[in-house]
Amino acid sequence: MDATPGRPSNQELMLEEILSDALNQPVSGEVANYIPALAMVNPNHCGIAIATLDGEVHTAGDADIPFSIQSVSKIFGLVLAMGRMGDDLWHRVHMEPSGHAFNSIVQLEWEHGIPRNPFINAGAIVVADTLTSHYSASKAAMVNFVRSLANKDDIHINQDVYQSEKIHGNRNAALAYLMKSFANIESEVEDVLDHYFFQCSIEMSCRNLARSLGFLANRGMQPGTGDQICTRRDAHRVNAILSTSGMYDQSGEFAFTVGLPAKSGVGGGIVAVVPNYGVICAWSPRLNQFGNSCLGMSMITRLAEKLGLSVY
Repeated sequence: MDATPGRPSNQELMLEEILSDALNQPVSGEVANYIPALAMVNPNHCGIAIATLDGEVHTAGDADIPFSIQSVSKIFGLVLAMGRMGDDLWHRVHMEPSGHAFNSIVQLEWEHGIPRNPFINAGAIVVADTLTSHYSASKAAMVNFVRSLANKDDIHINQDVYQSEKIHGNRNAALAYLMKSFANIESEVEDVLDHYFFQCSIEMSCRNLARSLGFLANRGMQPGTGDQICTRRDAHRVNAILSTSGMYDQSGEFAFTVGLPAKSGVGGGIVAVVPNYGVICAWSPRLNQFGNSCLGMSMITRLAEKLGLSVY
């Protein structure tokens, strides 16, 4: 698709209007509280950014405030794992929608320790296992990868979130040990979980997240640098799984109403990929019952409608 003809002359003004409309909506949703450090975030933050393939970045609101990217980090982990594992990865994690909660244990038991897709927690833990197995320092590899994509050296993890994740990560530990019992975890479970909690604790702003994922909108090539981050086929595959499974149990509705590959995180961030155009990132910490940002959903939906960005 080519979204350029629908581009308005003043994108900042358009984003400010979308942000204002979102902030005027009745307050709904709750900040994630099952990780205590996330519950401390100001629930009234709200920001949005568009990073286009020509190198422009347009923002409104709190688009430069870093936040815990949580499950959005699963994209970075998946791309690294695909580069190292190739097609062998898909023997250990599948690419189907789950139809269950993102941290479901029951489904994993039924399906003999093979997660449905890499964007539910069990699938991301398998991906983390491949990274700990194939990198001597997987956490450093992850954060350096993110920094290089964003062209930003001062991206770090939030230590409070990291420690909170480790203390309160019992359900993720249960998933990992169950998969270990089915021989689908190779490294030590503690090392795998440490990597997983680390990547979820990375802090980025809307601006930097949108810039970092430009390669998914550009057939695997990072705009500005020309670096081939992944193959065209792998970019297609990541976007396909984002379309079917990136928004938890709201993925079908998001595809129906917005029509873009997207990934959310319980830190309140949402990224949406617009092929041949760029990447949108919205952030607001209040979540709906599916774990997706209420105002983030609203802003991206409105933007996609105004610019006619659906890939369908």
